[in-house]
Amino acid sequence: MKQDARRQKLESFGRAPALLSAALRQFPKKMWIYKPASERWSIHEIILHLADSEASAYVRCRAYIAEPASSQSVKFSASRWAGSLGYFHQSTREALEIIRRLRKMTYQLLVALPEEVWDSAVTHPRDGAISLDRWVDLQERHIPHHIEQMRQNYETWLKTHPPRRRPSPLRAPGISSGMVSMTAGIC
Repeated sequence: MKQDARRQKLESFGRAPALLSAALRQFPKKMWIYKPASERWSIHEIILHLADSEASAYVRCRAYIAEPASSQSVKFSASRWAGSLGYFHQSTREALEIIRRLRKMTYQLLVALPEEVWDSAVTHPRDGAISLDRWVDLQERHIPHHIEQMRQNYETWLKTHPPRRRPSPLRAPGISSGMVSMTAGIC
């Protein structure tokens, strides 16, 4: 990967926690536990998954740098972890802090790497040899992928929980809306 393309990819990688925080502000907290189907994750579960994934990525990234050409045994079944680790009872606030801090540390490490390190590869148990460049490419898309999943959950939730509309103010016949606001303080 060329340096300019890598720099852009790294900037996107580094901004992902802020994108996640901004996206989460769009979704009412009361719907974070909503699951569109039994086999789908809620926003709450997605956040916990992202924290576990970020912790794993933190270690993997360092293996690329410190132990190039090694075999990585750190793999996990995301659905098994979600079911076994009691995601429902864990704090999303703390998970978001883990994501933010670990991603920041990894980003700072990556932007300071010399060029020769970028060709380092490790052997992934499922995907075979993966270069550090390719790994960053995959990681850069992970949080945005799950933000889209959250948006889909929200859209499905809205179909069964439409937003309530505020009742329009009562008006006497023949009174315009401008007159309502002018007369509101008279009473």
